[in-house]
Amino acid sequence: MSDVDLEMTEPDRGDDQELEPILDPKVQESIGRSLKAHYDDLVNAPIPDKFLVLLAQLEAQEQRASAGGTTNERL
Repeated sequence: MSDVDLEMTEPDRGDDQELEPILDPKVQESIGRSLKAHYDDLVNAPIPDKFLVLLAQLEAQEQRASAGGTTNERL
């Protein structure tokens, strides 16, 4: 195989005799760090202007609806 080591362990389930692959803890840690870095970038990215406009329109529509307007208005 490549430089990724896989171990085979028996599952905790009763009579099931299949083996489950387990990643090396170092590989798991590396994948975890990479995923966290990627998602941190996504979470901290600015919200596109188009979404901000749509959110403002939705909020305005909800305010009109709660003030007695109709709820079936189109944006």
